Amino acid sequence: MNESASVIESFPCLLASDQSDGDMASVMGFSGFGKKARTFDLDAIFEQTRRTAIERSQQVSALALDPSGARLVTGGYDFDVRFWDFAGMDAALNSFRTIQPCECHQIRSLQYSITGDVILVVSGNAQAKVLDRDGFPVMECPKGDQYIVDMANTKGHTAMLNSGCWHPKIKDEFMTCSNDGTVRTWDLSSNKKHKMCFKPRSLQGKKVTPTCCTYSRDGKLVAAGCQDGTIQIWDRNLSVHTKFHCRQAHAPGTDTSCLTFSYDGTTLASRGGDDTLKTWDIRNFKKPLNVATGLSAFFSMTDCCFSPDDKLLVTGTSVKKDEGNGKLVFFDRASFQKVYEIDVTNAGVVRCLWHPKLNQIMVGTGNGLAKVYYDPVKSHRGAKLCVVKSKRKERQAETLTQDYIITPHALPMFREARQRSTKKQLEKDRLDPMKSHKPEPPVTGPGRGGRVAAHGGTLSSFIVKNIALDKTDDSNPRQAILRHAKEASENPYWVAPAYTKAMSHHEPEQLQCTLA
Repeated sequence: MNESASVIESFPCLLASDQSDGDMASVMGFSGFGKKARTFDLDAIFEQTRRTAIERSQQVSALALDPSGARLVTGGYDFDVRFWDFAGMDAALNSFRTIQPCECHQIRSLQYSITGDVILVVSGNAQAKVLDRDGFPVMECPKGDQYIVDMANTKGHTAMLNSGCWHPKIKDEFMTCSNDGTVRTWDLSSNKKHKMCFKPRSLQGKKVTPTCCTYSRDGKLVAAGCQDGTIQIWDRNLSVHTKFHCRQAHAPGTDTSCLTFSYDGTTLASRGGDDTLKTWDIRNFKKPLNVATGLSAFFSMTDCCFSPDDKLLVTGTSVKKDEGNGKLVFFDRASFQKVYEIDVTNAGVVRCLWHPKLNQIMVGTGNGLAKVYYDPVKSHRGAKLCVVKSKRKERQAETLTQDYIITPHALPMFREARQRSTKKQLEKDRLDPMKSHKPEPPVTGPGRGGRVAAHGGTLSSFIVKNIALDKTDDSNPRQAILRHAKEASENPYWVAPAYTKAMSHHEPEQLQCTLA
């Protein structure tokens, strides 16, 4: 059957003329009968599906820089986590390691701890992982019981994770949020159960899904942006009631993709799925300080971040395919005026990260690019270390012009000496007892010497063969019996010792009479 299939091909009776179709339709009482069915090009459909899958898998969905700025880690929808070392890279900008820590789950968030020795990996499954600097597993959070109603009574998340981050002061504590409606904190030294569990609630007291979470700069507050458009903030040590709560921060039903605190800790910035960027004063949390609109966001993890001097706020924008370029937009924190924008690429900007020590901006895009923006004067190290290096020349692989197969005994040290004369070989074989042994003649008769004739296939023949029974005895029968007399008299065994004396007087005569 052709790949371009048509429904009509299965029904030849429908291939009548328009006149007959009209007559049949009038008789049967319906119209439109006999119209040509839609045809589908399956090759084109498969090709479009394949391209769409490739485009989506190229998305850089996570970025992380260690505190010193020496290493960059990226994650994407292709399940890969790539490690980049600025000091070890040249102008080719190749990663030195690629792993898949969460198998076939998309990477949603990556972050180095404050000491830079471990990495938090948040993926599309329910269990966050912690890796060391080289990508080897350190810890995996347990999975909870999905059949328990109160999520605080189970030991871990039961649904897909959305975000996660490390505590800014305590090196062994991190936080995750999930579609199960909870925000949980964890201790790196204990992988049996979560440390604290926060449950966001709507105005009616119903469970809502947190889409992003973060700590305050001093680590005393826990903030979460939820799917109903609310932003809820708790005291880190009190998980029952919220300390600050904004009911209408963003449009309900949209994913708040990012929350971040300013370096002075007084301002909270939120990036909403309703194409807005807002700043808040947590001391007056009823209404936002500033609002920027028209910032399209098609991704559920679009970032925003403050500059190291706290004067600027940066976020990325998304675009549809072939409808422009994704941009990196800079706003003044005080006036919230757009001060600068950068055309990044012909795809949406998903992640942005402004490192305070390097003074460089890392950007992850929807078409699989990870870009670094730096200033030749104000930036330090980082990308400046590798862009000045020339590309390494590819080493020519050494190839053999001729393949050699060396067998174990082909070497001279293992090779046996070759005999030049057959006479010497025959003389040597004559001295070999195995080679010069005369073959046994075929057995005739009942068999002897442990050898059984061809007809001996019974159990008794097998026993006779194994015990090598020899029935031939050419000695004198009288002598054969008397040769055991001395041994029997010295070591009586079959006759009791009480009859030894009587037997010694009469045995020779009895034997002589009997044998005579």
